[in-house]
Amino acid sequence: MIDHPASVREHLRAHSPDLRAERIQPVGTGWDSHAYLVDDEWIVRYPRRPEVGKNLRTETTLLPWLQQRLPAAVPVPELVTAEPLCVRHRIVRGEPVARGQLGAAAGLGRFLAALHAVPVAEAVARGVPDQQRSREESRAHLADMHRRVLPLLNRAERRGGLAVLAAASACDGHQLVHGDLGPDHVLTAGDRLAGVIDWSDARVADPARDLAWPLHGADATFGAVVAAAYGGVPDALCDRALGWHRLGPWYEVLHGLDGGGDAFVASGLAGVRARLPAARGGGEPNG
Repeated sequence: MIDHPASVREHLRAHSPDLRAERIQPVGTGWDSHAYLVDDEWIVRYPRRPEVGKNLRTETTLLPWLQQRLPAAVPVPELVTAEPLCVRHRIVRGEPVARGQLGAAAGLGRFLAALHAVPVAEAVARGVPDQQRSREESRAHLADMHRRVLPLLNRAERRGGLAVLAAASACDGHQLVHGDLGPDHVLTAGDRLAGVIDWSDARVADPARDLAWPLHGADATFGAVVAAAYGGVPDALCDRALGWHRLGPWYEVLHGLDGGGDAFVASGLAGVRARLPAARGGGEPNG
């Protein structure tokens, strides 16, 4: 198994001789892949689970095509080996977006508008899950959440939890989406949007998924700038984005239950509770 720097170095020197592979550093603790920064220039990834492999292969065909259609950088991965599966791409340089970077907010709005206007059939031809497959996967996730996450809430909280799951089950869409957009995946250079990374969840689905964090997780001014640059966000789309925002921490709980550990379960449950719809009126937590 290739899961530590020494084995990565050996593998790359055998199959990517153009890389020196002298400096190899693990990058984060991704849910889907083992990722390494190589020679401060390349990201190299190996799937953690067999089902992730298909997504990595899709990225090698989707992202080079998308890069030509989007107003900021995305990773452009290429296949290193098919067995074991390994892909590499040059790093997209930048810092995670921070509060107050309104130029980046405007750039993000334009970026999402361009992404959501991409021809869906052409994306599906490059391996992206189509609307039907995305719908089926979403239903399976929601059923899993109902079975394993909902019982972790107390009785008073479960009504709100059921409402969150019901709202998500009613959401559907037919546009290409990033699928996992958050501040760690939005990179900036100064006050400019530099790029958007981590495309393993790209699919044909509800565009409100990509607006969940900008409109309901970031501060209100940032969200307003994103919405204006996007071309306006109708109330129905904004409401669906709120539903996806509320659902986000449920995925974290599942990750913890599936081997990520108790810390993910605890953090996810705290997020689930913070974002439950108010029982009677009141505001919605924004964070």
